[in-house]
Amino acid sequence: MVDGLAQYRQKRNFNNTGEPEGTPNKRKSPDGGLFVIHMHDARRLHYDLRLEHNGVLWSWAVTRGPSLDPSDKRLAVHVENHPLDYGEFEGVIPEGSYGAGSVIIWDNGTWLSDGNPAAGMKKGHLRFSLFGKKLKGAWDLVRLKPKEGEKRDNWLLIKVEDNFAQPNVDILGIAPKSVKSGLTVAEIGAGKKSKTIVTALTGSKKKKRHARLDFIAPALATLKSNPPSGNEWVHEVKFDGYRIQAHVSGGEVKLYTRSGLDWTGRFGEALSSHLSKLKCDTAIIDGEVVVLSAKGVASFSLLQADLSASRGDRMIYYAFDLLHLNGVSLMGEALEKRKLRLEKLLKTKSSDSVVRFSEDFTQTGDVMLAHACRMGLEGVISKRGNAPYRSGRTADWIKAKCIQRQEFIIIGYLPSAATGRGLRSLLVALRENKKLVYAGRVGTGFSAKVGDDLKKRLDRLKTSRPPVDKLLDADKDVIWVRPVLVGEVEFRAWTDTGVLRQASFKGLRDDKPAEDVIREVAMKEPAKHTRKPAKTRDSAVPLTHADKVLWPKPKLSKQDLLEYYRSVWSRMEPLVINRPLSLLRAPDGVEGQRFFQKHASPGMHPSIGTMRDPIDNQEHLYITNFDGVAALVQLGVIEIHIWGAKIDAIETPDQVVFDLDPDEGLDTAVVRSAALDVKKHLEDLGFESLIKTSGGKGFHVVIPLKPKARWEEVKTFARDFAYALAQSTPDKYTATLAKKARKGRIFIDYLRNGRGSTTVAAYSSRANPEAAVSMPIDWSQLKHGIDPNSFVINGDATRKALRGKDPWPEFFKMGKHLRA
Repeated sequence: MVDGLAQYRQKRNFNNTGEPEGTPNKRKSPDGGLFVIHMHDARRLHYDLRLEHNGVLWSWAVTRGPSLDPSDKRLAVHVENHPLDYGEFEGVIPEGSYGAGSVIIWDNGTWLSDGNPAAGMKKGHLRFSLFGKKLKGAWDLVRLKPKEGEKRDNWLLIKVEDNFAQPNVDILGIAPKSVKSGLTVAEIGAGKKSKTIVTALTGSKKKKRHARLDFIAPALATLKSNPPSGNEWVHEVKFDGYRIQAHVSGGEVKLYTRSGLDWTGRFGEALSSHLSKLKCDTAIIDGEVVVLSAKGVASFSLLQADLSASRGDRMIYYAFDLLHLNGVSLMGEALEKRKLRLEKLLKTKSSDSVVRFSEDFTQTGDVMLAHACRMGLEGVISKRGNAPYRSGRTADWIKAKCIQRQEFIIIGYLPSAATGRGLRSLLVALRENKKLVYAGRVGTGFSAKVGDDLKKRLDRLKTSRPPVDKLLDADKDVIWVRPVLVGEVEFRAWTDTGVLRQASFKGLRDDKPAEDVIREVAMKEPAKHTRKPAKTRDSAVPLTHADKVLWPKPKLSKQDLLEYYRSVWSRMEPLVINRPLSLLRAPDGVEGQRFFQKHASPGMHPSIGTMRDPIDNQEHLYITNFDGVAALVQLGVIEIHIWGAKIDAIETPDQVVFDLDPDEGLDTAVVRSAALDVKKHLEDLGFESLIKTSGGKGFHVVIPLKPKARWEEVKTFARDFAYALAQSTPDKYTATLAKKARKGRIFIDYLRNGRGSTTVAAYSSRANPEAAVSMPIDWSQLKHGIDPNSFVINGDATRKALRGKDPWPEFFKMGKHLRA
């Protein structure tokens, strides 16, 4: 290929166009140089990629523009070389000229070739990295084999899978403006002039742009088991989001991740718009972008979902430090003074503002941590109030967590065995002494959509060999991938062999490179200061004989049962806590002795609460958090049965349960039809109902109630409904408990609605040999042949259900008065 400009000049009349005539530059740039992407609205809108090489700009017309999704292959037509000074051109090419239309500099920066670029051009494959304002990371240009008679030199522009790949981000749509003038291509075409540049065509001087602010490496916190004590410390909430450094300069805003990536476009316009209105010339603010759950707690999963959907309306920026203001660095000032300046700058503590001041609290660190854990927060950040801002990890910032959580490198996955789609689990690793070390599996936390999207990204990284040397639990079905994607994982503990226990996936961390991911270990206090930390409500209950098998056929242990409950806890928790319980225990497994327990006994873990029954003075059992479930598993509880009322309103039930119990041998299709009959008749009475599998032979139809009616009223309603149904269709239903009355029919069991009666809890395991569970489902699923025992612990149907939408998300909001 000849690096000349003859073809460029031949196509243009420089008396008519403002494009630079240019001559080949003598500057040598064998491995890279400048790059620019022009957005060019000519006969059709397209983007021109230009890479500097030895004095000219190699150029490709990318018809649909670059994409951050590695699965998108964008056609790029190789065109004539352009002069280097074309990299500064922005304006209108007049009608009658070659390429007539408006042009903006959509992105620019530098590029670096992976290998000899001239050899790559000759071979037809260029691998290179971009360091632009919008585009970063590795890219491929691959030449297509020409078709017969085709004159165009067609290539494909493809984003390489790395930390800068963003499959669900439309970079063209969210960042349409020029990086030079701040104008759109339409505004340039309409003759609008920027107030901040010297235009390429007129040379007229405009208002000077504010000085560019340099990214500051962030201060990082050191992990410790407990917050520090002493009056010199201030304590803040540890947010569950993305650490973001906001740069405000002359009304323009840039948002950088902790590693310096420009994510301004990813967060939409709301954050930038609010920050741009701050009363300052320049500022650098340190903070965190979050999305709050319905409980008002920051949720990284919700933030990930919003980023994937390019949704920015729920994002909130909590600002907690001010590093620079109006041209002056504040990093040398004490934290307390910086926070006062920040609060004054923001001028708001409003709970509904998009940009909020992150307040510090006067409570001691241990009290603050207890409050944070009780509220479901991630933990606490403690900062030395008189310390300057120091980049990197120091002892001036200390973090203490309610639960363990950190980033891991994804090295492989197990696909779903049932459908061939989605994920069964991820295999993760950490870097120790510059080597990858296996860290275990993560089998929960991804919905069906997240699992499918993640699998697509991982499939583009497949490799034939595991990236780690030693595997503790190798599996022939593992799909290995190159170790470049980073995921955040929440987990309960490390095993003695150094792998994760009860791990849940929270989302990808595109803001952190895999090279930086190491095992996070809490710093120990000096011996003279050590003290036994108080056990928080969120700490795990240790299992003894955790490998004891409870279900011999599927070989499921106590540890397996606990991990299953961990995977369903976010859905199970509101349905089981603070209710009197009846427990089926099988300390030696389902094939050993079993017995029910309703009342307290010596030696129970304190996380199992007790209450005195106001009528018979018996002690009822209940749990309030996940530790309670762990304590039940430790006792060998294989079925959890609940009252239909809570302990603080024990005389007024909040649900009615109908157990559809079929005669032996009755076809399951008849039971499904019966459930739909019950649903319809309840609707006729004005009640919405929900359904779950029993884990045995039938289904449970549940009506949420407002807890106003008393037990006798609720039981009377349930009995009358059951008898009315049986009388209307006597050949199909019975309301009589006796076995002989059930022959060939379905028993509408209403007896679970009396005071002291219980029904198996949603998501509870069952005592049958297969380890079935009682699983809430959507009514529509009955039409697809679901059986009452379709869901088992660690089964594919169970995993799929947990990746999907929660079928009972509004249980308590659905409640109606019984007399409705």
